[in-house]
Formats: sequence, structure tokens, C-alpha cells
Amino acid sequence: MNMRSAALLVALSFAAPGHAASGDNALQFFEGRTESDGTVKIAMKKPYRSRAVGQGQISADGTLTLVQRVEDQGQLAKERRWKMRKVSPGHYTGVMSEAKGPVTVDEVDGKYRFRFRMDGSVAVEQWLIPAPDGRSATSKLTIRKYGVVVGRSDSIIRKTD
Repeated sequence: MNMRSAALLVALSFAAPGHAASGDNALQFFEGRTESDGTVKIAMKKPYRSRAVGQGQISADGTLTLVQRVEDQGQLAKERRWKMRKVSPGHYTGVMSEAKGPVTVDEVDGKYRFRFRMDGSVAVEQWLIPAPDGRSATSKLTIRKYGVVVGRSDSIIRKTD
């Protein structure tokens, strides 16, 4: 996977938990439709816009299934799939179609830190910071290859239903 794909992947990957963070399960925020818009900056490349539209559903066992249509400037649209579940208060785990291995999410002081690995020794860390309105968040993403920062992304994520 190239750096552009890695950046896009996370930059627009999830909607923020918003008010749901104060409840039992932050994943509830992801039910229904979410949209995200942002800018991705990869070392030695021109920044580009990225957008994702997601549709999430929580099953009876509490597992979130989120399907997203991801649109990167200059690339064909693609589909990304997530399955996430709560494992303990403030801790979530799951899988994502482009991640290699598990995705972990930890609540830290009301913010959410996503971490996972991708092909090519790429490590991704994303911080989602819920807005007071409970329906949006900012996303700050860092991409590392062999421990060196090679990309960043900033985006706004909104719940639209």
C-alpha cells in the first residue's frame, strides 16, 4: 500500500463519537450516516482532498459494521469496511478492510486514539476530538513508515442523520 492510500484510509475512516462518548457505547454515534471531508499531506507530494460517506449499523451483540464510500481527489472511489466492538470501558477493537491486523481504539481524556498497521511497515495513529455539539469532530492523523512521519491529515467528520 502506498502512503497516499494509507493517509486516505484513516483520514476519513471514522466519524467521531460525539455525545455518544458520554454514554455506554461510543460506537452508537456511528449508526446511520456520516460524512467526512479533509486534506491529506504526504511527504514530497502535493496535498489532496479526501471525502468519505459512511453507513453504520449496530447488531444485537453490539458490533458496529460500517461501510464507507471513499473518494480521493484524482482516484477512483472505493469501499472500506469496518467491524468494531467494545471490549471494556473506553476500549474498542476490530478490523478494517485495509488494515493488517487489529484496529484498536482507546478513549483518552474524552478523545479517541485509533491505531493500526498497514502494508509496507506503515503505522497509523488518528486522534478524533469530539465537538461540543455531539454531531461532529476533528480528526488529526499521523502516518509513520519505519517510525518516521511521512504523512498527516486533518479533517472534519459529521453525523448527517
